[in-house]
Amino acid sequence: MKVEAIEYGDRKVFSVGAFNRGVAEWLSRLPTLWVEGEVTELRRQERWATVFLTLKDPSDGACLSVSMPRAQFDALRLELADGERVHVYGRPELFAARGDFRFRALSIERFGLGDHLAALERLKQKLAHEGVFDRKRPLPRFPRRVGLVTGNDAAAKRDVLTAITTRFPPARIVVAETYVQGPRAAGAIVDAIGALCEIPDVDVIIVARGGGSFEDLLPFSDERLVRAVAGCQVPIVSAVGHEQDTPLSDLAADARASTPSVAARLVVPDADELRKRLEQTRQRLHHAPLLMLERKRAALESAHGRLRALSPRATLDRGYAIVRREGAIVRSGGDVGTGARVDVELAEGGFGATVEETR
Repeated sequence: MKVEAIEYGDRKVFSVGAFNRGVAEWLSRLPTLWVEGEVTELRRQERWATVFLTLKDPSDGACLSVSMPRAQFDALRLELADGERVHVYGRPELFAARGDFRFRALSIERFGLGDHLAALERLKQKLAHEGVFDRKRPLPRFPRRVGLVTGNDAAAKRDVLTAITTRFPPARIVVAETYVQGPRAAGAIVDAIGALCEIPDVDVIIVARGGGSFEDLLPFSDERLVRAVAGCQVPIVSAVGHEQDTPLSDLAADARASTPSVAARLVVPDADELRKRLEQTRQRLHHAPLLMLERKRAALESAHGRLRALSPRATLDRGYAIVRREGAIVRSGGDVGTGARVDVELAEGGFGATVEETR
């Protein structure tokens, strides 16, 4: 479609569509070229025909939107991750219908780790060597008060509060709202953690933030914050990002939760489960005295049976007799002499006798 202006007297005016088409046509004349930057916000979905990502210049933060057909991207088998530095070959283009400017990628080549990723790896190795990630304390079973560090009006905040109050309604929660993104976030989170530690009865702290890009989560790998988490006098649960995200504060925390809701389940018990266990305990206490009495009765009957089996009377019942001389039991033939008088006791009755012969 030809790009033409509308004349209003001596003024030529282009419609938005005409202007966008004109810019798009001009951009299409530019040659293909290579652009270097760090991969961020990589988005690939099976339902999408196009893969989207952002190239970031680590020196000044400048960003460039990039798109590439999914079939071409998959054929490269790069398995890119946020933070990696790449060279992208393509040309600039403008999507005229929406005025979206992007770089249309024709090829992508890995160019080593990005500055941020490399710096984080060096910091990780340094802190690990110092033992910063080693301390893991058990979480309190029944915390008197739960501290929550999160952003203002964040979904993570809502998820934690909902999960805690649903799971354990009597829970007491202190919320410290602060920055969770941007250059001021790391220092602000450190201050929030310190403030919660000063509040009496705070037995555990959750640091929560929802998902985000690689850059969004960088404050949670800041050395100041990581050391503050590791050195905190109160156990800390880190619930930052999603399952695939692992900021360094996750490694320093006493426990790591894949989502803010999971963090809530880690720090408070389930009230319904507690009530069920209590009822089971009450039932066991109710039956305990009867069970103890039954056990003692059984033990007594067993002892009585053993005593009966060992008693002289039981021996007489089996056809034996007890011989006594002057009240003493005769145990051998040498205990009596010929002509001695003895008394013989049977199971029923007895009789007197005179010894005629001993053997």
